[in-house]
Amino acid sequence: MSSKINFVSLGAQLTITLLIGLHAIQLRGDEIPGGAEDEKPFAEARIVLQLSDAGPDLQSRVLNVANNLIKHYGGPDFVDIEIVVFGPGIELLYADNDNKDRISSLAASGVRFVGCMNTVETIERTTGKRPQLNALTIPAQTGVAHLVERVGQGYVIVKP
Repeated sequence: MSSKINFVSLGAQLTITLLIGLHAIQLRGDEIPGGAEDEKPFAEARIVLQLSDAGPDLQSRVLNVANNLIKHYGGPDFVDIEIVVFGPGIELLYADNDNKDRISSLAASGVRFVGCMNTVETIERTTGKRPQLNALTIPAQTGVAHLVERVGQGYVIVKP
């Protein structure tokens, strides 16, 4: 009789483990906004490029790195790239930024551009004017927290 109880107990444990595993898989697919993970099923690398400093040279560098990564991995289907900007780096995503054509081109290759709304709100409080952001900007309330979440999802953070 004890072997039946152990068998039933083992079966119940396996069922519970399977259900937990299926739930975790479902949550993993929901973690990335816009289903980015599903859009890049062949991605060999998942990379977040951080831009938190101002300056045209730094903006150009982060866009160059994104472009170089796409080339290195053999095309946009094989690398998942997100550029997260906060603090003075938010200027990259200003609507009138000189790099808007490069941003559009990279976005067409699947690169996502995430802007910190805390930064935008701080600028608005300080200057009395809310900066207009590029229409391709994906809002994140807290840029740094977004980076931390991405690390938990298996992304590598790079600050070029």
